[in-house]
Amino acid sequence: MSTASSTASIAQIAPIDRASSPIPFRRLVRTELRKLTDTRAGRWLLATLLAATPIVAVVMVFSMATKDLNYAKFVDFTSTPEKILLPILGILTMTSEWSQRTGLVTFVLEPKRGRVLLAKVVAALALGVGLSAVMLVTSVVGNVLGMAVRGGKGSWGFAGQVSGEVTVVLISWLLLGIALGMALLVTAAAILVAFVVPNMFSAFFGSGSKSTTAWFDLNQAQSPLYSHDITGKGWIQLVVASALWIGVPMALGVMRVRRAEVK
Repeated sequence: MSTASSTASIAQIAPIDRASSPIPFRRLVRTELRKLTDTRAGRWLLATLLAATPIVAVVMVFSMATKDLNYAKFVDFTSTPEKILLPILGILTMTSEWSQRTGLVTFVLEPKRGRVLLAKVVAALALGVGLSAVMLVTSVVGNVLGMAVRGGKGSWGFAGQVSGEVTVVLISWLLLGIALGMALLVTAAAILVAFVVPNMFSAFFGSGSKSTTAWFDLNQAQSPLYSHDITGKGWIQLVVASALWIGVPMALGVMRVRRAEVK
């Protein structure tokens, strides 16, 4: 074969090899982060989260009794907006492309749907951890302001434990939103299930023994994290309840997304 023919053959093969190389995972994660912040719904959701946290802290500084102005209280109260809105962030991460019908482009560019799902989960968790960090920093600032402005108690007792336990709660609800969004692929339905079903379940079974219901009721299992007195058994119950409420729908969602036809 002549040199010119060999060069032409290589030129024809090289583009195919480059096109078949997988997209770097970090690029997939950056793309998913951009999707979450580029859409109008995503921007408003993140703006609401970032605005609500300091507003709650300021209200606490000027309205609560001075004996209650301590770091643990600030963390408990400022985490409330995130507990409400982080599940929606997780849901939008998984459902937005199906509702807007852009998923076809994504899966054409990256045919391995498992990698796309993992990138979405990592992107949502990165935002969730970042927002939780903002909440913790806001609580520190609020506690300092409480001492300076109102002469608050300003206790820092169990600060590390409180921070870690509340972060676990927030990430759990974010993962619940991700799992339900993946399983249902419809934003409204996933939001309805995320906010109604766990609370209805707690209402029906909450009258039973807490030591029993905590094994399968996510709210009951998380309750010791709010009172900051969780034990070894409590951690096991939390893992079991999380596996039922988060692990099962996430497994079903992975199977559904990998098999679903994108229209």
